[in-house]
Amino acid sequence: MPYLYIGLALLAAYLLGSIPTALWVGRRFFGLADIREHGSGNAGATNTFRVLGPKAGSAVLLIDALKGFVAAYFLPAWLVAQGAIAPEHELYYRLACGALAVVGHIYPVFAQFRGGKGVATILGMMLGVAPATVGVCLLVFIAMLLLFRYVSLASMTAGVTFALLQLLPQFRPAQPFMVYVGFVLAALLIYTHRANIGRLRSGTESRVPLFGRK
Repeated sequence: MPYLYIGLALLAAYLLGSIPTALWVGRRFFGLADIREHGSGNAGATNTFRVLGPKAGSAVLLIDALKGFVAAYFLPAWLVAQGAIAPEHELYYRLACGALAVVGHIYPVFAQFRGGKGVATILGMMLGVAPATVGVCLLVFIAMLLLFRYVSLASMTAGVTFALLQLLPQFRPAQPFMVYVGFVLAALLIYTHRANIGRLRSGTESRVPLFGRK
């Protein structure tokens, strides 16, 4: 029976991550058949900011982050409550469920396996694992976005900040392997933004409109 609960939680995490928020918001509220046919071609918060504006982008960012948080925080807590896993193993399942939500976001079963880049879902996932460190990273993200108006640059900077912060005594996790997790996530963000890096270097990356600025 515990394995059944664990299997259901892992499946639920992937399906939760697979909810194509940007695709559905574009269709329901903007009459856009497929947001992946516009802008950078992916179904994530960054492209939503670019194509549909800050209100839609903020909504997609919030919901996609919520997917990661629910998967990483509530599903493992449910497993503990059901007696399927021991409390001391909860962190491992937070990471596993959160990672599956990220995979679902990048390769969503509900959208032909063509999703976003996982930034917001990783944010929500790590908020359920290391909230204090993520809080600082959010401030870094906002500062970078306000300064340069590149969501991609702000996302990568926040991801690298998360990894580096864990090397400091104030943010060092109780479980040393979390440091490696942080660097793996930072590398994943950079990998999924490799096309954005090329556009940033060539000066062709689109800025998001903020406060009426184009």
